[in-house]
Amino acid sequence: MQLSAGKYRGMRRLADRQGRFKMTAVDQRPPIKNLIRERRGTAQAPWEDVAGFKELLIRELQGESTAMLLDPHYAYPRGVTMLDPALGMILTLEDSLFTETPGGRLSAEIDDWSTEKIKRAGGDAVKVLTWYRPDADPAVCEAQQAFTARIGDACRRYDLPFVFELLVYPLARDAEQTRDYVEMKTKHPDLVLDSVRAFADPKYGVDLFKLESPIPASDLPEPGSEGAPQAQALFDELGRIAGRPWVMLSAGAGMAQFRRVLHYAYAAGASGYLAGRAIWLDAFQRFPDWQAIEAGLREQAVPYMRGLNALTDEAATPWHRHPCYGPEGPRVLPADASFRHVYPGFGA
Repeated sequence: MQLSAGKYRGMRRLADRQGRFKMTAVDQRPPIKNLIRERRGTAQAPWEDVAGFKELLIRELQGESTAMLLDPHYAYPRGVTMLDPALGMILTLEDSLFTETPGGRLSAEIDDWSTEKIKRAGGDAVKVLTWYRPDADPAVCEAQQAFTARIGDACRRYDLPFVFELLVYPLARDAEQTRDYVEMKTKHPDLVLDSVRAFADPKYGVDLFKLESPIPASDLPEPGSEGAPQAQALFDELGRIAGRPWVMLSAGAGMAQFRRVLHYAYAAGASGYLAGRAIWLDAFQRFPDWQAIEAGLREQAVPYMRGLNALTDEAATPWHRHPCYGPEGPRVLPADASFRHVYPGFGA
């Protein structure tokens, strides 16, 4: 694989100096808005509460992060001026609202936002979650593939890394039903693996996969236990299919569960994490006591991140050492080749 100059620079911005990703997600919307709405007893979560919590996350957790994932509606307007300029900034492009059809979910971009706008807003990368089930209605799968390819093309055009997230979700025929994402206890590993296999095709332009565990985090055996080799084989297959740098998402797992997930992922070649709720959800449960939330972040979330970061330093594969780039690392296209199609005459 080769990278444009802009994508290479963006990938470096997201990682530490050794090339490992320690990224914090504060782009979640329904999990934050729903709890605030319930605690406030209002029909909608007040904007100030949602944005205020995200501002607190940025302020308290950025010191342990190499990059932060923000959403355009709440985290970006409240956090862009306080985000450490040494950190990478990822902006999410998918709307948290999706269309539920009998055959599966359809994703869409946030209204009035685009890859170009993320570039102008100072983003170092674009993140998109595409709801995908390989066993969904073929027309739904085709629509989701087209949605992803369109964003991948835009990321190529504007030379921004494309951070791509996949999550298994319930179809109408499944026993587990939820619109707010909760990791499915009944998900089959093949649903995860086949989804990644579909989007590993170069035509989608994915630079960094953000992936879930092929086994529910609550069912993942302890490393070294009897079932560990079978679990590790699934993670190894996940990394092989991805075929490029990848990080783990927490999928709402508990702190101990997510750390266990990372043990397997790093043994399989993952380059870090991009996680949210495993880090800050326990502290958030104290809402609306802002002082208690802040104390929880400082006393629990920050030490937890330091532990994850130590594990990442010890065991994760630097992204630029991924086998997809060859033994000499990424081959970077000259700037004039990277930008000539965007800015005619560049380098002349």
